[in-house]
Amino acid sequence: MKKSRIDRVDELLRREIGSVLFRIINDDGFDLSSISVTRVMTSPTLRSARVFISVRDNHERRGDMLAILNRHRIEIQKHISRNIVLKYTPRLTFEIDCSLEKGDHILAILSKMEETTDVDQGPSDETREGEDDGMFGL
Repeated sequence: MKKSRIDRVDELLRREIGSVLFRIINDDGFDLSSISVTRVMTSPTLRSARVFISVRDNHERRGDMLAILNRHRIEIQKHISRNIVLKYTPRLTFEIDCSLEKGDHILAILSKMEETTDVDQGPSDETREGEDDGMFGL
């Protein structure tokens, strides 16, 4: 399946922004290891792009981290304009992406459901039959 131009630009911007963050942001209290750029959505005109950020383990400081990212937005855009050749350098807006947390929550619920069904069912009939067959040497 062939990717559209916007999809390729989104992926290129996502990679570039992820690497630029480590070069630009060195503010106190900003934990770069907990930040990941999950996706970028560029407008069809390439004039603006929404950058979705996932923050792990620092739930109470999300707002502060988002404010720091927005404060460094122009620097990030300058790096993008130097490293990526586009007709327009998109104006970036950063947003929190909660999709990874929702996925983790759903996986945790499924794990609990599997544990409770395993405990409720006990050993299966196949296990019991296998034990009996083993005793008689069949």
